[in-house]
Amino acid sequence: MKKFAAILLVLSLLGWWQGQPADIDLPPGAKAPHDPLQTRLKNSDSFTLKGHQVSPLARFDLEAKVLAKKRYRTDRGAELAPFDLALGWGVMSDQSVVDALSIRQTGRWYIFRTRNQSFPHPMDLISRSSANMHMVPSSVLISRKLSEIRVGSIVKFSGKLVSISHRDGFRWKSSLTRNDQGDGACELFYVESIRVTQE
Repeated sequence: MKKFAAILLVLSLLGWWQGQPADIDLPPGAKAPHDPLQTRLKNSDSFTLKGHQVSPLARFDLEAKVLAKKRYRTDRGAELAPFDLALGWGVMSDQSVVDALSIRQTGRWYIFRTRNQSFPHPMDLISRSSANMHMVPSSVLISRKLSEIRVGSIVKFSGKLVSISHRDGFRWKSSLTRNDQGDGACELFYVESIRVTQE
């Protein structure tokens, strides 16, 4: 019985690192070659969303490959950002590069590792060309579009990077750079438009 349990544990760990398979398998080549476009906002009014104060920090537009998608239902941010998307641009929008990696989302983090002996590109380039983003839908329509997005597709997003607070002390703030890593490195993205460009 113990041997059987150990085998199950090993299999589950292997499955954990495999990540979710792509729904869309595009041909090799960078399909979203450009970096995200970020413009700092100097004067932008805060607004209320589900009892929280939302403060826009920067205008944000990008076209990216959806590397992974995870639905959150029970954590503190779930009512605001029910979906996290791991998104890739530049080298990370190339299916041949993505195929060389294992990609996983957990605990509002995005994790990648090589499937082979070495990474297809330097790790810092992979990190700068991808990010885990907490997607805050601006409307019911955007929420539905987020739920319909398929892993592997190329999608254009427009909206704002924001910080969110609540009178109970809750604070959640977007990263404003693609060069950071670790806690606080994810984008908190208030999404105003979505358009699938390739799938």
